Amino acid sequence: MEPIIAKKGPFAVELEEGKNYHWCACGKSANQPFCDGAHKGSGITPTSFTAEKTGTAYLCGCKHTKNPPYCDGSHHNL
Repeated sequence: MEPIIAKKGPFAVELEEGKNYHWCACGKSANQPFCDGAHKGSGITPTSFTAEKTGTAYLCGCKHTKNPPYCDGSHHNL
């Protein structure tokens, strides 16, 4: 199954160093860009990651990044 494009651009979010997050990889979450469990049955699972530093991060909204969960500009090619 292909992921749903939640947004053709990144989500700017504030992350806290050392905290664990679960990035939505399927595009179905109502809590973008984070997982809310809506992926169940889709065959796509969220990407778990730990923030390396406190501050603003740009998480992928199109779900096609080659560097999950971070935006790599892939939305420009959709």
